[in-house]
Amino acid sequence: MLDGSKTETLLEVNNIEVIYNHVILVLKGVSLKVAKGGITALLGGNGAGKSTTLKAVSNLLHSERGEVTKGSIIYRGDHIAGLDPADMVKRGVIQVMEGRHCFEHLTVEENLMTGAYTRSDGRGAVAADLEKVYAYFPRLRERRTSQAGYTSGGEQQMVAIGRAMMAKPETILLDEPSMGLAPQLVEEIFGIVKSLNEQEGVSFLLAEQNTNVALRFAHYGYILESGRVVMDGPAAELRENPDVKEFYLGMSDEGRKSFRDVRSYRRRKRWLS
Repeated sequence: MLDGSKTETLLEVNNIEVIYNHVILVLKGVSLKVAKGGITALLGGNGAGKSTTLKAVSNLLHSERGEVTKGSIIYRGDHIAGLDPADMVKRGVIQVMEGRHCFEHLTVEENLMTGAYTRSDGRGAVAADLEKVYAYFPRLRERRTSQAGYTSGGEQQMVAIGRAMMAKPETILLDEPSMGLAPQLVEEIFGIVKSLNEQEGVSFLLAEQNTNVALRFAHYGYILESGRVVMDGPAAELRENPDVKEFYLGMSDEGRKSFRDVRSYRRRKRWLS
């Protein structure tokens, strides 16, 4: 577990607002920090603003007619709002998009190699990192000559993370890694994220609807609702928080409840007052 009093802040998002198509306000004053060497989880339901937050950091909003209209985003002490996505990659900030987004007509290995296109440290270093990716993802070694479009959803998620690793990232922005995967595969993917964090020193900001699994692997968490951060804290504390248990883990003192059953009066009164 990271010691919050001693860790360096890599990424700082300060009170940002994001608008799409000049009129649709999606993020409403979101602030968060990502510690160097940490796994930070961005939690919340569909439409809460998680993916938009990641795209604001990686500067991918413009392709979707979105823009940061207020606040600031700072990475290693530098304001990064004016950088293009390729500049972010060169700084070591890599986004793994929701839905995996492999090049379906390329083989698994060709997909992985596309992650190294910005590198200038020679073929030997790239080959060594490819071997490292295969060590983390043995299944990809077996499927290295298969067309990525014919691999399973879990394998495509592995390809997407492996491709990000080939860019020698300092920070990976990982969007909904569990989406559409069986529980056993979700555990496998999150286990690899934990290994990459601990053994390779990669920091993660991951957006995830599966609050239960995310809080088991993350060090710190932020919960978004309707474009606002409504709660944050160390992951271990959020797991034990009664509101988080009731509204996001499906548990309360009275037993299991659905979000629809309890509705939002008490939550709104407590969090947004």
